[in-house]
Amino acid sequence: MAEIKTKPAGTDLNQFLLSVEPEKRRQDSIELKKLFDSVLSEKATLWNNNMIGYGTYHYKSERSRQEGDWPLTAFSPRKQYIAVYIMSGVNNYADLLKKLGKFKVSSGSCLYINKLEDIDPEILRKIIKSSVEDMKKRYKV
Repeated sequence: MAEIKTKPAGTDLNQFLLSVEPEKRRQDSIELKKLFDSVLSEKATLWNNNMIGYGTYHYKSERSRQEGDWPLTAFSPRKQYIAVYIMSGVNNYADLLKKLGKFKVSSGSCLYINKLEDIDPEILRKIIKSSVEDMKKRYKV
């Protein structure tokens, strides 16, 4: 079976956060980590040297032969935006999304945020918490 290439990295998480550019994205990423940490009991881990993930579940694709472990939720500071991964599916939280603020959605599990001021952090906390609870039920984690 094909294996997922995205895996936990050995790189220091804080070192990674301090290397994020530009400065505004770095500050938003540090604050976003604090937000995730305030909601979740799982410890943050750096995946693929570019994604901060929390917890894990075992993934096995129904459409391909790919399988492996993946974070229950994660975020990744990118050049153009911060990607927040809601693994249970962003559209499962449509009522909360209406209150979140300014963002884009892609591929079913990704929220794209330009800057933290664009969103309501309390609503994002609710989405993250609900998603992780849903993932734990679904995958018996």
